[in-house]
Amino acid sequence: MRSFRFSLVVIFLIALLFGGVKLPRLANVQAQGPVYGGTLRVALPAEPPGLDPTTNTAAVIDRVVYNNVYEGLVKLSRTGEIVPGVAEGLPEISDDGLVWTFHLRHGVKFHDGHELTAADVGYTFERDKDPATGVPHPEYYEPIESIEALDEYTVQFTLKEPDSMFLFNLARGDSVIVPNGAGDELKSHPDGTGPFKFVEWVRGDHVTLAKFAGYYKRLPYLDKVIIKFIPDPSAQIAALKAGNIDVIAYIMSPESAVDIANDPRFKVLNGVSTGEVILAINNSRKPFNDLRVRRAISYAINRQEIIKGAMFGYGTPIGSHMSPINPNYIDLTWLYPYDPDKARELLAEAGYPNGFKAVLTLPQPYNYSVRSGEIVADQLKRVGIDLKIELIDWGQWLERVFTNANYDLTIIGHAEAFDISIYAKPTYYFRYDNPWLREVIHRAHLATDPVEQKKLYAIAQWIIASDAVNGFLFVAPSLPAMRREVMGWWKDYPIPACDVTEVWIAH
Repeated sequence: MRSFRFSLVVIFLIALLFGGVKLPRLANVQAQGPVYGGTLRVALPAEPPGLDPTTNTAAVIDRVVYNNVYEGLVKLSRTGEIVPGVAEGLPEISDDGLVWTFHLRHGVKFHDGHELTAADVGYTFERDKDPATGVPHPEYYEPIESIEALDEYTVQFTLKEPDSMFLFNLARGDSVIVPNGAGDELKSHPDGTGPFKFVEWVRGDHVTLAKFAGYYKRLPYLDKVIIKFIPDPSAQIAALKAGNIDVIAYIMSPESAVDIANDPRFKVLNGVSTGEVILAINNSRKPFNDLRVRRAISYAINRQEIIKGAMFGYGTPIGSHMSPINPNYIDLTWLYPYDPDKARELLAEAGYPNGFKAVLTLPQPYNYSVRSGEIVADQLKRVGIDLKIELIDWGQWLERVFTNANYDLTIIGHAEAFDISIYAKPTYYFRYDNPWLREVIHRAHLATDPVEQKKLYAIAQWIIASDAVNGFLFVAPSLPAMRREVMGWWKDYPIPACDVTEVWIAH
């Protein structure tokens, strides 16, 4: 028997040598490593309102340009690690935590051809910290006392006080470096230092990026990337199967992941994201300004039912606004277990024994939002809250809901990483104002000790959950689907991005 097995091995090796047996072609290419060339076609479910991530908070902007067109001093890697961007390394930090010195790489070019220097960095952050310029998160840069160019390639930040979030904030899409003197033209014609340069934006259809020959690394592998905007999940899948696209960056209909994964032509990467999906509540409107009403809503929500019905079982329940992949996360799902009787009791105490009517405004491009909304509406109806579902397009949602807070309830995923500080902003579209929480968040930002920081963020999560600011549903999974030949795609999404810097296509 042993001799028979040995003979089979010998025959197999001879067959390999003389071509009688061929290994799968794709496996051979993978063993050889990345190859250069090719065009990648990627589907996204929504079109960005602009292409300047420093002046608009829409996550879909980062999905197009983060690490592709624009880079920051530092950036997040595929594992969520903060790594150097246009800086040579991580900053030198003074013992008191106030002085941060960055040394820039030499020879980094913007796509317009000029070399990046300290003047571009200084301009970028003076612009970022000025609320008059319309940046969505000036609070990220409020701790900056001064920015000084020590020489052409050295930039020094002096902070007003220690800020434990400063480095992370510099890694966000908000903090990418833009050219000195740039303005509104970046919204339609981005100019960064990334591996891909902007070619065209055909509104309603696609954005095209091309390999930047002046990039300072031997990347990217791809020659061109075409990012297609296909809001209908069924149309995305049809396009993938027909060979019209290569990647679906975000599967918004998770049940489709099973179907795609069973097709040998494709693969699905089952990862995790930072996308906290919430039932957002306008805390300034009656009856939602009553804590008892908000708590009743929390008790009326059955998270597992939503995950099963809207996400085909994918997703992780949450009880506050933080993703389980954040090291500061605590599980508060137990605080408001599904209890419709308790919900009715609280509504009666608040003066609504027969419930009330409200409007649930949903952004139509996002299938997870619409499907979750239908289930939530059914759950709230069981306790007497009658919701009228209103579907609006993404542009209307941004204007009416996000900008003007003209809504009762909505469902949306907050994909921005580590964004719990939005609850310390009374003008944010939740219209939630709690001085105690603002103080806790402020102290967490000051904490340079990771243990102390973790304690403070635990308290912040508890306050937000206890106040039932929103209905916390689940963290969305990361389920990109693609042709088997697509290599190097991010499995996990520690930040909303479709970074194709290291993606290549096997031949």
